[in-house]
Amino acid sequence: MSMLSTNELEKLSAAESLFPSPIPVQSVSSDEFMPGLQTKKQREFETRVKEMGARMAKRLGMSRRRFFQTAAGMATAFLAMNDTYGPIFGVSAAEAAEPEHADDRAKKLSGQFIMDMHTHFLRPGTKIMTFVNQRKAVGKAGWNPGLGNKEQSIDDLMFTNYLKEIYLDSDTKVACISGAPSEVPEDWFLTNEMKAQARADVNGLAGSKRMLAHAIFTPGYDGWMEQIDHAINDLKPDSMKGYTIGDNTNKNLSKHPWRLDDEKLVYPAYEKFAKAGLKNVCIHKGLFPPSVEKQFPHLLEYSDVRDVGKAAKDWPQLNFIIYHGGYRFAGGGKVEDAWAQFEQTGRIEWITDLSEVPAKYGVKNVYADVGQLFAQSTIADPRVSAVMIGQLIKGMGSDHVCWGTDAIWTGSPQWQIEALRRLEIPEELRRKYALQPLGPADGPVKTAIFGGNNARLYNYKSQHRAALENDRLASYRELYDKHGAGRTNLAYGYALKSA
Repeated sequence: MSMLSTNELEKLSAAESLFPSPIPVQSVSSDEFMPGLQTKKQREFETRVKEMGARMAKRLGMSRRRFFQTAAGMATAFLAMNDTYGPIFGVSAAEAAEPEHADDRAKKLSGQFIMDMHTHFLRPGTKIMTFVNQRKAVGKAGWNPGLGNKEQSIDDLMFTNYLKEIYLDSDTKVACISGAPSEVPEDWFLTNEMKAQARADVNGLAGSKRMLAHAIFTPGYDGWMEQIDHAINDLKPDSMKGYTIGDNTNKNLSKHPWRLDDEKLVYPAYEKFAKAGLKNVCIHKGLFPPSVEKQFPHLLEYSDVRDVGKAAKDWPQLNFIIYHGGYRFAGGGKVEDAWAQFEQTGRIEWITDLSEVPAKYGVKNVYADVGQLFAQSTIADPRVSAVMIGQLIKGMGSDHVCWGTDAIWTGSPQWQIEALRRLEIPEELRRKYALQPLGPADGPVKTAIFGGNNARLYNYKSQHRAALENDRLASYRELYDKHGAGRTNLAYGYALKSA
């Protein structure tokens, strides 16, 4: 079973068949949306990173795959990005050439507090078996021999691998497990109960507060208000999450799209949240490019950010955290369209619109979670990533831009962490559009985005952070760093075949 049509699936290949670069070589998607075609620049990057990796690995006497699991391999990938897109990432040739130099930098930054409030994995018993079938096909084809040596199961894309890639293969300290609703009950990635159980499992394993959990709310569904009561009373979610598009995974079945500012339908739910002390309302927006609009034009008004301002003004006691920053051009769109739009108008749908909400409506309770805004544009044109982050900071403040990766669809989030650590807005763009520099990896702007803002929103206190330093996951991470196999650099889901 897949949420994509047969015609769409024929255009796709398994993302695990992509070259395992530390930075993905093309767009990858889950069943929720179609990935973009590999661009000319991405092909150039893939060729370059393969050649650079092979040369460096040979000099160090190791395989290219092993080299790309190291800090020096990650640095090499960012050198290849700069050679492809221009000097956007802060990286030195010494990091790639001298593993000790790269390891020293990685070690110094490894303790950085990173709170990723946007992560996913698949649930036991799911009917979404296309991921498993992909892994089987990859193994049989010989693309990844490790997959051909054992029978693949849905477990490879569920909790155990999630735990490894989030907490052991990346510098993430705290994560929020999320989900997506559907008109088809079996197509929910995780039920609210499963998310709450995953939180309990991780925190029980760690002996500290390593995981938080959303509860999904679904305006218009049968019994949806009663489900909110159940979640609040029995599951104790850390925040609520909604999809104004309704069913994002099966857009053709979406019967219950809704608006954030619908006073009759949704405001009673906000009242329940506020009364229960649930201040954070996370909202999926964007990932609705013109190609998708042509198929589902009636869903456009529910996918953009036109309804954010009024809702935020009417409910100042709540925080509206807009996932993906409302970025339109992921999910089957083209980053070239975003860049062309920016060059022509100085704006990018619906990023610029969201950045202007605080000033337009006089509100301070609107936030942007970067999500696929960052994951998709960074590997397609990092100039777009830099500009979008810059615009959000300009309009909302660096204290209102929050870290989320949408992992594990694009594999371990470490490459995204490294991308933001190294990212800078080119000086000519800063001058022309009055954007502020992002600064060093551990500077005030990036420190706020990586964890400070989410910690404030979720009341994650200093004693919670202190408990992480010597909990069981910290011990496992220390052992893993010494004896573990390392990152696979694999992505999961779909990639579009070459034309």
